Amino acid sequence: MEKDYYKYQAQTSPYPLGMQVSRASGSYIYDTNGQAHLDFVAGVSACSLGHCHPKVVKAITHQAKQYMHVMVYGEYIQAPAVAYSKYLASLLPKTLEVTYLVNSGTEAIEGALKLARRFTGRSEILAAKNAYHGNTMGSLSLMGLEERKASFRPLIPDVGYIQFNSEEDLKYITTKTAAVILETIQGGAGFIEPNNNYLEKVRKKCTAVGALLILDEIQPGFGRTGKLFAFEHYNCVPDILVMGKGMASGLPVGAFTASQEIMATLMNPKMGHITTFGGNPVIAAAALATLKEITESQLMAQSLEKEILFKSLLVHPLIKEIRGKGLMLALLMKNDQIANELVLKAKAEGLILFWLLFENRAVRITPPLTISEREIKEGCTKILKILDALNGQTVN
Repeated sequence: MEKDYYKYQAQTSPYPLGMQVSRASGSYIYDTNGQAHLDFVAGVSACSLGHCHPKVVKAITHQAKQYMHVMVYGEYIQAPAVAYSKYLASLLPKTLEVTYLVNSGTEAIEGALKLARRFTGRSEILAAKNAYHGNTMGSLSLMGLEERKASFRPLIPDVGYIQFNSEEDLKYITTKTAAVILETIQGGAGFIEPNNNYLEKVRKKCTAVGALLILDEIQPGFGRTGKLFAFEHYNCVPDILVMGKGMASGLPVGAFTASQEIMATLMNPKMGHITTFGGNPVIAAAALATLKEITESQLMAQSLEKEILFKSLLVHPLIKEIRGKGLMLALLMKNDQIANELVLKAKAEGLILFWLLFENRAVRITPPLTISEREIKEGCTKILKILDALNGQTVN
């Protein structure tokens, strides 16, 4: 299997973690040797309800027996997609009323960019430095890290950058700006939260100049920060909301949501954005089951309680700080060597940790929302044990 993996499946890095998976359940992934691995990553924030949650499996199984793909997006009325979009709208501010379902977060970003340009008639897009919104060509154009995108130029034009949390940079938002796109909490940059009412100030400036505000909630959305979406913490409602990852408990999905007025412009020209598999009924059923479980349970409130538990347990000289909110946390280590060693040694201890894209000193902790207090304590004990051993070495 390992030989075939390297020979036939395209790789994204020279040294993948390479675990051979046999099954997964709850907060654990089991390898082909039968070893259980406690999952503190949740498929990079995707498996909101853990692995193979019974309500999600039931919804998938039921829908798969009724019908699966029958027609390209938007042509047929399919109950799971309609029910999902309606239920989501009931949970959002009134201006976020219409949802376009797609296949991934990065596709949702592409759709949001097209929508903003089409609605405003402008072309300039402003993104944040060190932003990450995906890897398709439009999303890649928004990335602030030149070394990641230089090899793929030319990218889409008229993209500029502002510094996240910089009030001074709000001057760059002008009547030429179609949209400002921000991660509500910067992910790849190190789980950086907005401060000093930053998002509220961006919202006001966008409104003043007629620009749209796009908030990328692909990572913090769906209860991970203690609210359904992180923007609810910051007194800021976007014109376009982008989501993905944790939306369907591990199935491939994304969406962007806006007002009826804004979204209608994608029909002029006709089929301004189209997708074959967007709104897939099986995936929409999983998304609906996920959303109902998150909103009808205590999982969102528990995310904040679990944040407190993590922060109380993970106190160590090698941990400089813990960033993030709820169950979107990053351990900022003293240096990148310690971060790398922690991730790799945790694997050997049966604990899944992971890196962040741009901040090399950070270690991701984004477990399923369903993780138990006992499992949190189990994982944190392993982290502290590893750090104790590293602290006894000459790691500078």
